Order: sequence, then structure tokens, then C-alpha cells
Amino acid sequence: MTAFFPAELSASIQLLLIVAAALTSVLTASFGVGGGVLLLAILALILPPAAIIPVHGMVQLGSNANRALMTWRHLDFKMLLIFAPGAVMGAWIASVFLVQLPLAWLQLIIAGFILFLCWGPAIPSIGLGRLGTLATAISTSFLSMFAGATGPLVMAFIKQQQQGERFRTVANFAAAMSLQHLPKAVVFGGAGFLFQQWLGLILLMIAAGAVGTWLGLKILGRMSDQRFARIIHWILTLLAMRLLWDAYQALTETAHTF
Repeated sequence: MTAFFPAELSASIQLLLIVAAALTSVLTASFGVGGGVLLLAILALILPPAAIIPVHGMVQLGSNANRALMTWRHLDFKMLLIFAPGAVMGAWIASVFLVQLPLAWLQLIIAGFILFLCWGPAIPSIGLGRLGTLATAISTSFLSMFAGATGPLVMAFIKQQQQGERFRTVANFAAAMSLQHLPKAVVFGGAGFLFQQWLGLILLMIAAGAVGTWLGLKILGRMSDQRFARIIHWILTLLAMRLLWDAYQALTETAHTF
């Protein structure tokens, strides 16, 4: 069994990560977004750098897939059939060109788009249709391979597309992120990342996330669409501001090295 758990992490640290997966899933299922970014921040403090995005991607794949299954009646299958090939194309472009984009600039781009989608004018109907969905899938899947934090950007788009209806928004965001995280397994596996030694921890975190998702959906059911829209609006704004702050710190540190 030890072959399926990372030897560099103690049992207590792994238990902490399993609990974190459950709690962050409660957050995402309740309010639509935020849990994935919070879990990424926790993993960044604990895991070796090379393992952060692959492990986060697989845990998020399982967590989002569970949430999509639990809310399948609210899925927009026409939208997802367009999003799926876009997610594959974005991951493929990233893997072929292996572009080393500065993280700070990625954070600035993602934060800028989130703030525009939250506070700017409403996206025209054509932008929320097939072309907009495909463009969003390609661009966010490409950026996700390097930044791993494009969930809020995808949510900001889907929130407008689903007109703020809370269960449709949460369900389709979960399905879209499942489609976005799936190619990561292929890309990182092909790049030589050894998933086997992390498999046990990943599966336990996914199982804990399923429990958290069940609890979170119970909370979501007690909310109105209006309250959900207000909460998610401010969560997205705060996440964007955090990305801007991280980018500012990184750029300041880079400037001081010259």
C-alpha cells in the first residue's frame, strides 16, 4: 500500500490534505467557486513543486466529476459538447509548444478577465454561444496547464451564460472543469510524472471531496438565486484581487533581482 502514497509526506500531513479536500469541496458546492483555488494554495505550501498542478488537477477532476454527477439534471449538454473539444485543443496546444509563460503575467491576464466579466458590460449573446464557449474552453485550458487557477475565469463565464441560476451554474461549471482537468492526466503522465506514488492520496482526497460536495449542495439548496449571484460575484472579485496581489509581489521580486 505504501507504494501508492508519497513517502515524503507524513501520515498526519496526508490526513490534513484529505480534510482540506472535503472542506474546499463544501465551499465550491455551496458557492460555485473558490474551493479549487484554496486547495491549490494549500497544496503549494506542502507538496513538491513538480507535484502541485498534477495532483491538484486529478483531485479537482474527481471532485468536479462527483459534483456534475450529483447535479446531472441541470447540465447543459449542448454547451458541454462544444466545451469538450476546446478543452482538449487547449491542453494539446500547451503540450506541443511547451511555452514557459511567466506565472505573474498569467495571473494578471486571468484576474483582468475575471474582473471584466464581473464588473464590465454583459457579454453579448453571440459571445455566450458556441463560438464564445469554444474560445473560453481553448484559452482557459491552455492557461490552466501553467497556472492551474483558471476555475474562477471559467465560472465567471458560465455564471453569465447560465444567467445566474444557481444549480445550472454549479452543475455546468463542475462538468466544464472536469473536461478541463481530464487532459492534464494525459499531458503530465506523458511528461513523466509518476501518478502511482500519489494515487492512494488522490483517491482518498476525491472520496473526501464527494462527502464535502454532498454537504455543500444541501447548503446551496437553501439559497435563492439572487443571494447565490451576490455571493459568487464577490468571491470571484476577491479571488481576482488575490491574483493581482500575487502577480504584483512576483513582479516586484523580479525587478529587485536586476
